[in-house]
Amino acid sequence: MKNQRLIAVSFVVAVLWLNLPAFGVSKEIVQLQTQVQALQDQVARMQQSFDQGMGVMKNLIEQNTDTMNKLAATMTQLQQVMQKQNTDAGTRSDQLSGQIQTLNDSLDELKARLARVTQQLEAMQTAQQNLQAQQQQQPQAPPPDVLYNNAVRDYNAGNMDLAKQEFGEYVKAYPNTDLAGNALFYVAEMEYRAGNYQAASQDYDKVLQQFPSGNKAASAQLKKGYSLIELGDKQGGVRELSQLIQRFPRSPEATQARERLRRLGVVPSRTRRTPPAE
Repeated sequence: MKNQRLIAVSFVVAVLWLNLPAFGVSKEIVQLQTQVQALQDQVARMQQSFDQGMGVMKNLIEQNTDTMNKLAATMTQLQQVMQKQNTDAGTRSDQLSGQIQTLNDSLDELKARLARVTQQLEAMQTAQQNLQAQQQQQPQAPPPDVLYNNAVRDYNAGNMDLAKQEFGEYVKAYPNTDLAGNALFYVAEMEYRAGNYQAASQDYDKVLQQFPSGNKAASAQLKKGYSLIELGDKQGGVRELSQLIQRFPRSPEATQARERLRRLGVVPSRTRRTPPAE
């Protein structure tokens, strides 16, 4: 394709030197129109494959820009030739001038489209570089078992602030693991021990919502009921404890729930017979 364009340009230059009459210029106009159409097709293909190869696009942009510059120079020379032709071919010259103006407009449009594509390419590269820089700046979380074991160790040692931070980091870094429900539960436990019953109730509810079948589900519902009772919401607390007895009738948490309901003067409803959990 590049060789064909250079041949076309050389042919136009030969016309200039041979000082052909105005009626012989139409062949070059057809060639220029063909080249402009080819450029338009290339730009369309560039836009369609923009996401598939930015390096290829750069090369195409440079080639098309160089070709357009050569075409613009050729048309300038062609206009100079036309101005030197005899005035008796005025009608034909006007027609050729209109065709050349159309080609100029097409080239201007192509230049604008190439400029927009180049700007989009540069913006994508900048965004990618910024993203890579941000990823490099963000500290990597420790392995899940290391982070969880450190949090449990600090929790058992009474380092509640540090343990709460570590459990929170675990949930943030590994939200879909089995131990994420345990980490949420321990955060709620620390809130409960500190007397922050509202926050504790919300954290226990997160365990129930996100890990309804986790090994801390029964304990979370029991302590959520306790938290609501401490907040003065007796009705809500009784509801949670009753649901716990229905869901886990043979669990130690169900026994504690029945005892708490008796102390509140509430007789637990008869539980349905449910098969033991496997």
